[in-house]
Amino acid sequence: MEPNFVHLRLHTEFSLRDGLLNIPALMEKARAFAMPAMGITDLGNLYATVKFYQSAMAAGIKPLIGADLWVAHEKKAKTFFRLTLLCQTDEGYKNLVKLISQSYLEGQENDRPTIKKSWLSSLSAGLIALSGAEEGEIGQALIAQEGEAAQEALHFYASLFPNRFYLEINRVGKPQEQDYLHAILPLAEAHALPIVATNDVRFLLRDDFEAHEARVCVQEGVTLNDPQRSRLYTDQQYFRSPDEMRRLFADIPEALTNTIEIAKRCNVTFELGKSQLPHFPVPPGNTTESYLCEVAQQGLEHRLKTIHAPREPYDQRLKRELDVINKMGFAGYFLIVADFTRWAKENGIPVGPGRGSGPGSLVAFSLNITDLDPLAHELLFERFLNPERVSMPDFDIDFCMQGRDRVIEYVMNKHGHDSVSQIITYGTMAAKAVVRDVGRVQALSYGFVDKIAKLIPFELGITLDKALEQEPLLRERYEQEEDVRMLIDLARKLEGITRNVGKHAGGIVIAPGKLTDFVPLYCEPNEAMHPVTQFDKDDVEAVGLVKFDFLGLKTLTIIDRALQVINRQQATPLDISLIPLNDPPTYQLLKNCKSTAVFQLESHGMRDLIKRLQPDCFEDLIALVALFRPGPLQSGMVDDFINRKHGRAKVLYPHPNLEPILRPTYGTIVYQEQVMQIAQVLAGYTLGAADILRRAMGKKKPEEMAKQREIFCKGAVARGVNAEVASHIFDLMEKFAGYGFNKSHSASYALIAYQTAWLKAHYPAAFMAAVLSSDMDRTEKVIVLLDECKAMKLHVIPPDI
Repeated sequence: MEPNFVHLRLHTEFSLRDGLLNIPALMEKARAFAMPAMGITDLGNLYATVKFYQSAMAAGIKPLIGADLWVAHEKKAKTFFRLTLLCQTDEGYKNLVKLISQSYLEGQENDRPTIKKSWLSSLSAGLIALSGAEEGEIGQALIAQEGEAAQEALHFYASLFPNRFYLEINRVGKPQEQDYLHAILPLAEAHALPIVATNDVRFLLRDDFEAHEARVCVQEGVTLNDPQRSRLYTDQQYFRSPDEMRRLFADIPEALTNTIEIAKRCNVTFELGKSQLPHFPVPPGNTTESYLCEVAQQGLEHRLKTIHAPREPYDQRLKRELDVINKMGFAGYFLIVADFTRWAKENGIPVGPGRGSGPGSLVAFSLNITDLDPLAHELLFERFLNPERVSMPDFDIDFCMQGRDRVIEYVMNKHGHDSVSQIITYGTMAAKAVVRDVGRVQALSYGFVDKIAKLIPFELGITLDKALEQEPLLRERYEQEEDVRMLIDLARKLEGITRNVGKHAGGIVIAPGKLTDFVPLYCEPNEAMHPVTQFDKDDVEAVGLVKFDFLGLKTLTIIDRALQVINRQQATPLDISLIPLNDPPTYQLLKNCKSTAVFQLESHGMRDLIKRLQPDCFEDLIALVALFRPGPLQSGMVDDFINRKHGRAKVLYPHPNLEPILRPTYGTIVYQEQVMQIAQVLAGYTLGAADILRRAMGKKKPEEMAKQREIFCKGAVARGVNAEVASHIFDLMEKFAGYGFNKSHSASYALIAYQTAWLKAHYPAAFMAAVLSSDMDRTEKVIVLLDECKAMKLHVIPPDI
């Protein structure tokens, strides 16, 4: 049977004021109704665009992209009309992105993004317009019985959107609906304009109406029983089936047929996953690739002056990395990161030695992006950038907390404010918060709601269903008290829904041109100079833009302050990056568990681990950072590691060829990089293929693991390894892959930990003064630090007023 209706107007949960539709549930319902297409038109934003597009394509449903916009009245202040725009072509999508971005950057009025009618003249191409029913300009004029104004508006939109303007109608039981219908139908006939039916959908099922009203009240800060609150919606604005719509509009069948017609006309395609890399200006006569090779080679020469090791492995590794980087098209990316880290260092802003998998790159080390020699610490480039799996590189850079914003400002000035922005985040209604929100709109007493909220266990990812399972008292009250049951049941319907938007702590996106050619922008009122993308970090990457992480780390500020004090008192400045990593007093300080104020090593649990492990080399510190996590601590591998280190258990290697890989960790698999090296040495994997194996082990997909086991065992047997031994080693790798940590990250943070311990051991007064200055606004922390100073026999002078 031919489809006779598709929904063109839906508000998902990303319509923060009034939408309740969850995209996966929406897709499931649309498939159940055999709908060939569907359009979302969130209120004044495109937040859900990529998520909706991907889900619809996966479900075999044609995605129609659009938005409901508020249009400001040209003559009456604080008067707004609704206009729905659907993207007919790719050009139309780009125009909609520009309109919505402009509505935030230039058109915010009364806490809502609005557009001016004059903006439409240059940005209407490729867009289909729906009139907005009784909320639109024509509808408002007809209801007010202003016939001339209605005619004027109709001519304006019909001429602006020739053959692309539809007069919208719906039957959802709103007060002025019938008056509008009686007026609009003759007008449509007189001007030969097509009519289209929508259901102005806000929620999935009719039973969701109460939850929807609660959602609206949460946003408006009112209670459900408030007689003064706005009541703009009805229980009929649910996701009706095509059959229901056919019965509802049996007298105007063309209004339904036109929904199919519009769906056929809208053809927007996204090329997801294709990289849109920013440009980096290079000197004349160079390509980006040749310039990267040149500066990386120069950087390596400088680094090798302080490295006492044969240079051939460094030259070979640099060439291999540069070949991969240039072949994958990421030369500009490395140059951009090198540029802003260089600027930060030249301008007195401390930069961390590395973070994440980036320190595995020798090119990054040569460009001074990172400060850890990857060859000396056996860090793998393929863990950062895999030539056998196309993915974006991702440097996470730590900056001193106080200087981070200056670096971001530098990047904006360098690449242009039109091309750089921070990235949006979406806050959701988590279990405790949603109970408090719903309790407020139900007008329940604060004390009552507070007691219920406090019964929900304080753990990451807790849901109300899990809380009812885990907490007997909550379950008992839910079963026995009607107020509690009503509160929890309503809260469950809102749990996980998007509640608000925020700004990613350190995510920056740099586009190869104007940002609005790639993503829509959002900003808070009066914050047009600091826009953020309307797409979150996953969707920004999906459309091919590169994310750079600028993170703030207070410890870098502490080290910098300590060095300033130290260097004022000595002729030769101390360079913290050149201190020896085998300093006995530093390790003695740690063995004595005097790690208060030492980065990553000061918690009670960590001090207990240090006491048992007794670290005496830098490799032990790297392992400490990796092992102090719930998985390794609960699995028994930490006990094995400690017992083997101290000779209480024999160090065993599953195969003699694995001794060089596992010797630093006493025969235990601690790092993800070790899993990769085992696959390379024992089964002949390339490091790129070994990284794919590591990822597969992390995801634990049975069919993928069976395939990898066969490849591994076949490769190992071909290299003379017994088949049973090969299978046993694969089992070990699979077990430890779940606990394995990224060694590049461990090593980087172990280095910062070592530097703070070294400063505490050799310059205790300067170090503790820097720590106290950084934490002086936290009284409870200051008390602990003052006690530590006393134990160190340091005299702390009171403030000089």
